[in-house]
Order: sequence, then C-alpha cells, then structure tokens
Amino acid sequence: MTVIILTNCPAGLRGLLTRWLLEISPGVFIGGPSARVRQVLWDEVRQYAGNGRALLAYSTNNEQGFTFETFDHKWRPVDHEGMTLIQRPKHQIAEPVPVKKGWSKASKRRRFAK
Repeated sequence: MTVIILTNCPAGLRGLLTRWLLEISPGVFIGGPSARVRQVLWDEVRQYAGNGRALLAYSTNNEQGFTFETFDHKWRPVDHEGMTLIQRPKHQIAEPVPVKKGWSKASKRRRFAK
C-alpha cells in the first residue's frame, strides 16, 4: 500500500500520479504499485513539486509496518532505535508586541465629535 499526499503542488503533478494511483481526496493518492514504480513516482514528485510539499508513506516489513519520506516539510523523519519518529521544529517564541499607551484614534475622534 502506498500513500502520497501533496500540498500546494502543480496540477500537472496530480495528473501524473493519477496514472498509477487513485486520488481519494484532493492531493491524497493511494494505490499498490511495485517498489520500482513507487520510487520512480517519488522521484517525479520531488522533481516537479515546485514550492509544494509532499509526503510518501508505504507499507514495509519493519516493526511499525510502514515507513515514510517527506519532501520540503519542516517536520522530518528521524530513526530512533529502529523506530521512525517525526521531529518537529522548535517553536521560536515571538517577542511580545509592545502595547501603545494612550487613546486609540477612533476613541479620540469620538471624544472630539461630542
């Protein structure tokens, strides 16, 4: 079983994937191609994704029963003692926006309109 998920990719790439896989939802493709065809499709996805992102998940003979690859994702797969886990980027805490003191412009207009 193979699943490919595309986000913000060209429509032509979706058309290419529908030759081999079934599109069950916009950008979500599923099917059972051979390992060779799966690798060729993934190479095509990486080549033509442009500014988009892609995720490939397929069944394999390991502890989890599947494995996955990502293209241009901030989350990335990491091997941890034989298990593939997702490493998410640390969120940088944004500096608080300073609050302006005093009256707003709308409040000033209302006060002077009276």
